[in-house]
Amino acid sequence: MSDYLLPSDILAEIFSRLPVKSLLRFRSTSKSLKSIIDSHNFTNLQLKNSSLNFNLILRHDTHLYQLHFPTLTTVIPLNHPFTHRNSKSIPLFLLGSCNGLLCISSNNEIAFWNPYIRKHRIIPHLPIPQSDSNLQFAFCVYGFGFDPLSSDYKLVRISWFVDLHNRTFDSYVRLYTSKTNSWKVLPSIDYALSYDNTMGVFVENSNSLHWIMTRKFDNFQPLLIVAFNLTLDIFNEVPLPTKIGGKKVNRSISFQIAVADLGGCLCLIMNYRNQITKIGVWVMKEYGCRDSWCKLFTLMESCFVLPFRFLSPLGYSSDGKKVLLDVNHNMLVWYDLKSQQVSYVEGIPNFDEAMICVGSLVPPSLPADDNHTKENRTRKSKRRDDFLSKGFKLTL
Repeated sequence: MSDYLLPSDILAEIFSRLPVKSLLRFRSTSKSLKSIIDSHNFTNLQLKNSSLNFNLILRHDTHLYQLHFPTLTTVIPLNHPFTHRNSKSIPLFLLGSCNGLLCISSNNEIAFWNPYIRKHRIIPHLPIPQSDSNLQFAFCVYGFGFDPLSSDYKLVRISWFVDLHNRTFDSYVRLYTSKTNSWKVLPSIDYALSYDNTMGVFVENSNSLHWIMTRKFDNFQPLLIVAFNLTLDIFNEVPLPTKIGGKKVNRSISFQIAVADLGGCLCLIMNYRNQITKIGVWVMKEYGCRDSWCKLFTLMESCFVLPFRFLSPLGYSSDGKKVLLDVNHNMLVWYDLKSQQVSYVEGIPNFDEAMICVGSLVPPSLPADDNHTKENRTRKSKRRDDFLSKGFKLTL
């Protein structure tokens, strides 16, 4: 008989709306609650109902901090999986965030980490391939996301070897899947990354990662949004708005573009650099449909105390009337969509990266891994029982 008056499914629905911190406390109060909260079904239900349970993750050097979003109060330092092995000389990187898991990297190691339940998983190391040609420059980027059809977390790595003299390049694409716990080789791509060290932007309603790329290493090549579909494991191009400011989106001194995730939609940031610096922010209401691009707002550099080099939307306020902006990777600013005014967020630590992360109970190891472990235990137990049943007797 249940310890509670309510049926377990009603209890699960109620508890799934609580913050993870509260769930972890309730989990230790009774075996019944522990059974509910530890179940795979409850993990999925809690993730589905976690729309108000977000946090902002800030990285500064090798340190990570957590702030409740959107209140942005109470800065909490985080002990990440590389905390005790890191020195200030070894950089830490945020490669992505999805369903409460952060993908972080340090000293050539990569971990899937849930900071809320304090569990992590180091994924297999993958050396950078060696190019056969005499190329002069090499770099790589990552993208982390989730494929709901296969219920699999995936990490994409794209490496480029560039001949700067001839403006040619070779690309190498590798894909890690959590279910197989292994990397596989994918076909190379005929795209070049526009901006170094730009990680793939995962947009949930598309099941895809996104980068700004060109077809050649040339400052005047047209800019493209290139997506990697995590269900089909293929690259494709996402259409840009037909016109932005009446001009084509070409890479030149006057234009820079970037992508972000804003409220679950693909977001385009257009940086106009001519006589007056201004930034236009667009959202794609219906993913993949060119006509669904909608201009959300335009910001002038005069709105800020200091010149801006970089701007990225992070998320909406609770009432949807404001957008939190990461400006220059060193300040947070609220932009009011109605009054068109900006207000600076005070009392936050210095940071180099900012990322929204939902609070969840999702483990870094998938339930499939846990089931595999249970199956192994069952097989071992059966072999032991069979062995004992064949006449083996213990003498005490």
